[in-house]
Amino acid sequence: MKTLFWLAVVGLLLFEIANVYFIMPMPGSQKMNSIDFAYFLYRWRWKIRVFLALIMVIGLVNATWKRNWVPIIPIAMLLAVFYVSNFKMAADHMFYQPKKLLLVSAAENKVDTGRLVMGVEMNGQAKAYPIRFLGFHHQVQDTIGGKPVMVTYCTVCRTGRVYEPIVNGKYEKFRLVGMDHFNAMFEDVTTKSWWRQVTGEAIAGKLKGQQLPEMFSTQTSLAHWVALHPNTLIMQADSAYIKSFDTTGNFETGKSKDQLTGTDSLSWRDKSWVIGVKAGKNKKVYDWNDLKARRIIEDKIENTPIVIVLANDNKSFFAFERPGENSQFYLSHDTLTDTHYHYRIDGKAIDTSASLKPLQASQEFWHSWRTFYPDSKR
Repeated sequence: MKTLFWLAVVGLLLFEIANVYFIMPMPGSQKMNSIDFAYFLYRWRWKIRVFLALIMVIGLVNATWKRNWVPIIPIAMLLAVFYVSNFKMAADHMFYQPKKLLLVSAAENKVDTGRLVMGVEMNGQAKAYPIRFLGFHHQVQDTIGGKPVMVTYCTVCRTGRVYEPIVNGKYEKFRLVGMDHFNAMFEDVTTKSWWRQVTGEAIAGKLKGQQLPEMFSTQTSLAHWVALHPNTLIMQADSAYIKSFDTTGNFETGKSKDQLTGTDSLSWRDKSWVIGVKAGKNKKVYDWNDLKARRIIEDKIENTPIVIVLANDNKSFFAFERPGENSQFYLSHDTLTDTHYHYRIDGKAIDTSASLKPLQASQEFWHSWRTFYPDSKR
């Protein structure tokens, strides 16, 4: 009976550790293809706990103990591990969604205009979400131009994505549940399926294989976004989490030395910055250092001629389809010029009625793009 007790205690300890290990950034855990096993543990967690707890109680009650206080030690240890793994180390107990979402005009804004934002414009309305806040919240649900949006950011992958939180035709809510291959995962409230932040794909659960519709977004400095969208609304800090937001700006500028969020200044290293561009179903990735040196890159993604530009602030970048394969652009003082016409840095026409078609482009760590878009060219 003592053996039964000790086996149950060890089993519960290992189970609680495993429940966290596979979905949090622990040594080796994020390099495994273990999401199905992690989801199995999560789905059956209470049945496994009850089963092992019953065995532990049977062993405890029927065993003969020379010192009655001996079982108290492993039970106390087990309760401590349970508390830490389910409350202190659980993703949604480490990072929280805003209690109050406050957006104000540029005139009322208190966010440093040099900070980076995820900008979204829809149906005539523009909003900016500072990465400083998104990095802690991981997701912010809002409405833009009458449409629900889910603005997400993962600092470990440096990936900003905006999705329409509609699942099977209905509005859905999500919570942060952990990470897989260093990318944040969200769990929907209705089916408890797990969704990958970088791709919007359900990777475990009843809805595995389904995709959240991605919405067009732009990463710029706040100053650049306001210049291009003077009527924008800007997300402000939630006072409930004011101490949790980054005040240094080191992550955004690439000066962070943190093992998970730090940047490698060289090219094509795991923590190097790249620019991923999507043209339809095709994708291609470019070196950030190369873009900084050249400021404008003209290329083709399969049969689509494209151009990528970097603004004078060395932070704001944009990608577009070129009107034709032989068209050539020049960049001067944040104005794009081809043979005949001029365009703003965001592709809006200045002296013609036809603006450039924007392409979704994102800045992220090379390890992230390489992992989640392995078939794209570089």
